[in-house]
Amino acid sequence: MPIEIKMPALSPTMEEGTLAKWLVKEGDTVKSGDLLAEIETDKATMEFEAVDEGTIGQILIAEGTDNVKVGTVIATINGDDEAAPAPKAAPKAETPKAEAAPAAAPKAAPADAKPALATSAAPPASSGGERVKASPLARRIAAEKSVDLAALTGTGPNGRIIRADVEGAKGGAAAAPAPAAGTSAPAAAPPASKPASVPDIPHEATKLSNVRKVIARRLTESKQTVPHIYLTVDIRLDALLKLRGDLNKALESRGVKLSVNDLIIKALAASLIQVPKCNVMFTPDQLISFSRADISVAVSTPSGLITPIIADAANKGLAAISTEMKDLATRARDNKLKPEEYMGGTASLSNMGMYGIKQFEAVINPPQGMIMAIGAGEKRPYIVDDALGVATVMSATGSFDHRAIDGADGAELMQAFKALVESPLGMLA
Repeated sequence: MPIEIKMPALSPTMEEGTLAKWLVKEGDTVKSGDLLAEIETDKATMEFEAVDEGTIGQILIAEGTDNVKVGTVIATINGDDEAAPAPKAAPKAETPKAEAAPAAAPKAAPADAKPALATSAAPPASSGGERVKASPLARRIAAEKSVDLAALTGTGPNGRIIRADVEGAKGGAAAAPAPAAGTSAPAAAPPASKPASVPDIPHEATKLSNVRKVIARRLTESKQTVPHIYLTVDIRLDALLKLRGDLNKALESRGVKLSVNDLIIKALAASLIQVPKCNVMFTPDQLISFSRADISVAVSTPSGLITPIIADAANKGLAAISTEMKDLATRARDNKLKPEEYMGGTASLSNMGMYGIKQFEAVINPPQGMIMAIGAGEKRPYIVDDALGVATVMSATGSFDHRAIDGADGAELMQAFKALVESPLGMLA
């Protein structure tokens, strides 16, 4: 019996993903450990390895298909003692120029089909009770056009219904897509609102990635459900910049070069340990207080924002933080992070100073209780030793979940953070 390959859960919270690319084709021989496909999750594109050995029998979900539920059968593997399926040649009889169409195929299935995305379940029966022979692609197009396969005459091998047969048929009344298998009607996505009218101006439309969709959903949810309170302080950077220069000279032989961001990560982690009331997470019936400061650091990637984590940053040396951050940022931009490297964290840090942004208010990354927004360091008039002078100053704004963190506690954290940055030797003690 063929072995079913199912959509894997590549992270603890993954419920669905995009089958971005197949790395094998029907008829290929695979063994355990071979790469089968690239799966796009809500945070990264990850490679999916084979567990069993054999020959790829059927690929049931086309590459580019979105919203494939975890557990959906996406392909089958035939053991060494099994013959490859006879219909393998059928897709070649279809229109060759539209091979890219499976990527745009809908994910919904007819109401009488069991899995919404896969075709491994028994296909609809004709009025005579016989099995309708149709290619997976034909079934998906039939679902989109509301075409009854039983009413068609197949022109493929052995009377199999192929894509051309379905495309030439007239569909029934358009119906709302059925919810994915295993989900109830309320869990299904609400009817999509009509897209905004695109003006008649030369433009390019880019399909939203899973990462961008999740960013949109999570940040919308955060602004709608989390009562944000914003607290801003101006911080003198001269002592921190001097310490950074001295440390970089000492670390030059080790190939380590500290950035200002590395020191700020350390300062935020240390201040969270000093003010544990801000190192928290709000749940509907509990307030979770953390004894360790894991800092999620915002990194911009081509596919969207991702927040790799510096775990236990308060107890790590600056050289270790710098080395780890460079590695995480590089792999984040290459979509190579492991789920445990970007999931979790007790607070976040977003630094836009390198873009010359003076001040901004960041959106909290739920379920965390706060995020620190760092602006650019710039020369400003500043009171130094009771006299007006010029100093390098940056503005830092903390965004706090007011359900979990009172304003006074947030202010205490900002005060501790300012003190550590202005007297940075304290964070090294």
